[in-house]
Amino acid sequence: MKFKISIFFLLPGFFLSAQKMVTDANLSGHVLADGQHIGYVNIALKGTTIGTITEGTGHYRLINLPTGTFTIVASSVGYKMVEKEITLYKNSTLELNFELEPDVLGLEEVIISSDRNAKKRGKAPVVVNTLSHKTLTSNQVITAGEGLNFLPGMRLESNCQNCGFTQVRMNGMEGTYSQILINNRPVFSGLAGVYGLELIPANIIERIEVVRGGGSALYGSNAIAGTINLVLKDPVRNYFEAAANYGFIGTGMENSGENASDYNLNFNASVVTDDAKTGLSIFSFHRDREAFDANGDEFSELTQINNSSFGARFFHRIGTKSKISVDFLNINEERRGGDQLDKPEHEAWIAESAAHDIKNVTVSLDRFTREQGHISLYASGQTVNRDSYYGAMRSLKDYGRSEGFTYNTGAQYNLETGHLSLVAGIENSGDQLLDIKLGYPDVTNAFLHGESTVIPHTENTIIADQYKNASGIYAQLDAEYNAVSVSAGARFEHYYIRDQLKTTDDPSREKTGNVLSPRISILYNIMPNLKARFSYAQGYRAPQIFDEDLHIESSGSRTVIHKNDPDLKQESSHSITSSLDFNFVHNRTSMEFLAEAFYTRLIDPFANEFSEPDASGVVTYTRINSEGGATVQGINLEADLVFSRYITVKSGATVQKSWYDDPQEFDENKFLRTPDSYGFLTVDLISGKDLGATVTGTYTGPMLVPHFGIDPEEATEQESDAIFRGDVITGSRLEKSGLFFDMGVKLHYTFAINGARMQLLGGVKNLFNAYQQDFDRGIYRDPGYTFGPVQPRTIYMGIRIGNRLLN
Repeated sequence: MKFKISIFFLLPGFFLSAQKMVTDANLSGHVLADGQHIGYVNIALKGTTIGTITEGTGHYRLINLPTGTFTIVASSVGYKMVEKEITLYKNSTLELNFELEPDVLGLEEVIISSDRNAKKRGKAPVVVNTLSHKTLTSNQVITAGEGLNFLPGMRLESNCQNCGFTQVRMNGMEGTYSQILINNRPVFSGLAGVYGLELIPANIIERIEVVRGGGSALYGSNAIAGTINLVLKDPVRNYFEAAANYGFIGTGMENSGENASDYNLNFNASVVTDDAKTGLSIFSFHRDREAFDANGDEFSELTQINNSSFGARFFHRIGTKSKISVDFLNINEERRGGDQLDKPEHEAWIAESAAHDIKNVTVSLDRFTREQGHISLYASGQTVNRDSYYGAMRSLKDYGRSEGFTYNTGAQYNLETGHLSLVAGIENSGDQLLDIKLGYPDVTNAFLHGESTVIPHTENTIIADQYKNASGIYAQLDAEYNAVSVSAGARFEHYYIRDQLKTTDDPSREKTGNVLSPRISILYNIMPNLKARFSYAQGYRAPQIFDEDLHIESSGSRTVIHKNDPDLKQESSHSITSSLDFNFVHNRTSMEFLAEAFYTRLIDPFANEFSEPDASGVVTYTRINSEGGATVQGINLEADLVFSRYITVKSGATVQKSWYDDPQEFDENKFLRTPDSYGFLTVDLISGKDLGATVTGTYTGPMLVPHFGIDPEEATEQESDAIFRGDVITGSRLEKSGLFFDMGVKLHYTFAINGARMQLLGGVKNLFNAYQQDFDRGIYRDPGYTFGPVQPRTIYMGIRIGNRLLN
């Protein structure tokens, strides 16, 4: 509390030097590339909050600027940054023009995720991969999670046929090893993370920045595998864009039920005042996807989804050095899977549903102390309210209610002096989680169990009631000397976790820890076009409740729940990465090749210990610390090829091994659900300015997948019938999946219409239907037995209209 109060004591002096006088010092000009005017280029006064963006004609204008000598920066995605110095005078209008050179490989792109400071991607000591809004659009990405399939070391997987629980694995490690950031703030809670990045629409995202390996030094716990930073769109100019898309899921599939429809509408707009001091952007998204049955058994393989999201970003510049920003995001989503979706959940044989109401607010205060100094104060909060049902056999007792509140506050100082830069800060975050099963009588169907019983169950049952707080300080120093850049930093964090299911005097229900996470990265420019990088970092995961703990997997034969062992202690890691990055530019041909080796050693790794089904068919997965350690190692390969302005190829592949020292589930050492190889390919083809095509592909190699079946000796008559029909297996075992290559094709045509531009588009996802063929069937299926591409063949079409269509 003292830390939070201290921030507000700083506020009165935060804006003392704000300038309010009218100077009539104006600046105007244009921006060219290849002799042509280009629009939507950022023009900014370095060391201030002042900036604008060029119009579609390539011209810009800034008015009432401060007087003196300033560095003016022109930057745009796909072009090299240009800086020019100019002296501004009172009552004077000057002209300053720019000519930009192409940067098709994105080496000059400014990123913030490498060290919480703006830096050119090519000069960052750690490898940072980015997905721009243009790339998300050209690949017809609907949600943030889907887009991450097109980055090296990343793979989106589905973990449940009933509810569509998905997660993104980074370098083969589960989603809980990655820290999700929104505008650099770790406020995306564990409760929201159950369905995670599939909740966030792609149309609100300006770009996604991914750092693989050892992010804990700057971002806190749960960043062992790395960080995923969602950078939302800023209000930079007056613009609008609207889009509508419609898809047919399962087209041409044999043995499936009817095709499922998937349509979405989205809208983005921003308005900025003439003096560029105040701006507001808004965005909205609506999606309605029907459930899809892949094998004709009337039980879903893809869930029904109804998502309506709205958000806004606001900024106001106070003088020339200070800026206040406010972000708001509201996600409302309802999803349901199982059977008989037109009936209440307790009247279906299997039903898993979740209704989310997520609200996220961030307030940031930024102040430039000089051209090289920058102070940020920020506070973020997220509330999650979720109504859920995870049950089978027409149970009335499986309705639930979950509530969560997450906050993150902090202060950060950035300083750049010559070849040195410093990032230092203090941060406090907390997470309050309450998960309740509502009290209903449990009525068991007589047909299924041979008798009719009513089990009294009239009180609410608290499944989880946990509070977590973490306070940390961090610092990182970057230094450049000739061909070498070194970045060294550390974060010290104290965490406190209280499980309130029992009294606080129970020592097993309170856990604390002090963790020092160092990090060092080295960049060596072997030649102008050949770079070598090396990084080492330590990280940790606190013994808290994680995403999957709040998901209950249900079927007619068993129910899977998750819990933590009372003696669970923190998991620690040592991560090493090394890479070679080669780029080549000649005329209009550009190439970049990256080879990155990674090695992560996990100490006291979290592992699952599962019980035998009890009398009610409940299987408990208990998270424990494995007696031995675990190792993840491999190599990521990436290639970006630009043969002309009309042909761009991006590809990536990962080859890896991951194993526990001691055998785990099914007496197996290997990480389950983790293929040893996977990758992606995208090819963009442009014919002139109007017609374009995109070809995509993702490859998923074989993996070991647990497949839980029914014990024939304890099977009921109905379960025996299901075994006889081949709907489910007997016993439980590991299955080795096949390999999959998911290919997609998209065509789009853009034309002018009344001062705006309109785009017509259409295409096919998973063209050859590389989709799992051996799902279990019926009431007694194992809904967790799912692997490979998340979606079967889907034909889609759409339309976009706006005054700033980038592709």
